[in-house]
Amino acid sequence: MTILVTGAAGFIGSHVSQYLLSRGDTVVGLDNLNDYYDVGLKQSRLAKLAHEKFTFIQLDIADKDAVDAIFKKYAIKKVVNLAAQAGVRYSIENPWDYLNSNLTGFLSIIEACRHNKIEHLVYASSSSVYGANTNLPFRVEDNVDHPLSFYAATKKSNELMAHCYSHLYKLPTTGLRFFTVYGPWGRPDMALFLFTKNILAKKPIQVFNYGNHSRDFTYIDDIVEGIIRVLDKTPQVNRDYDFSQANPAASSAPYRVYNIGNNDPVKLMDYINAIENALGMKAEIELLPLQKGDVPDTEADVSTLIADVGFKPSTSVQDGINKFIKWYRKYYT
Repeated sequence: MTILVTGAAGFIGSHVSQYLLSRGDTVVGLDNLNDYYDVGLKQSRLAKLAHEKFTFIQLDIADKDAVDAIFKKYAIKKVVNLAAQAGVRYSIENPWDYLNSNLTGFLSIIEACRHNKIEHLVYASSSSVYGANTNLPFRVEDNVDHPLSFYAATKKSNELMAHCYSHLYKLPTTGLRFFTVYGPWGRPDMALFLFTKNILAKKPIQVFNYGNHSRDFTYIDDIVEGIIRVLDKTPQVNRDYDFSQANPAASSAPYRVYNIGNNDPVKLMDYINAIENALGMKAEIELLPLQKGDVPDTEADVSTLIADVGFKPSTSVQDGINKFIKWYRKYYT
């Protein structure tokens, strides 16, 4: 099967592509290789994907004509859309970047899926859609109408766009709300990467909300396993769906939304302690107030993921951090 993976040079996209290749699929990978963070890291991820069944194409998914040409050239059966402008805080200062990639780009992809009769579109949403919700754990049935950042608003918009296409054109779509993904080959703008870099350099680490965050940290291998299991289970039309009991995660259309998280939140200070243990070094901590757009706590209810695809993330934070630190030392020394 030929599967299109957008954001193939990204953290999650490169891991997903590698998994698909390892099981024998043909992968067409797209990425615009923008400079939001180190392009060299993205190129190193791509180098690991060198394979006779992997084709990489550099393009921006907001370029509708270029996207259409890819779908026409390759016999694509399924799509994993992971291309997006990431970052909650960056979206507050640079909202236009998110409009282009997360909305226009998503429209290019879903339109191409519609016109080429794609069997299943799986796309990245985010735990950020829960916004101001304070009821933990976050359930896919919860209201998600109060995003706290433009990034979160674009991800909620993707879910709405997907439902529209699933309803109008019977295009099977599944959205995945990822919870704080970490691990080897991760993004340099995320906490684990920043903390590790500064601790090794004996520089202070910035800890927001005075360290009172808790996060449902989810190891990359668990995220990939969840994506693949969902990709292999195509949503079906549900003619028995009761719209008087409607929720944001399901529909009469071939449409689903799942949380992928560890279902085991960890206090940020405990997370930092785990990094210190892995490094054998203590952190110098600079405590700062809650940043605009951030939420204090996250926790994923994954009961629907377990029920539908029989999977629950299970990697412990200490094991995941140990694997990241091992990769980091090897890559940067």
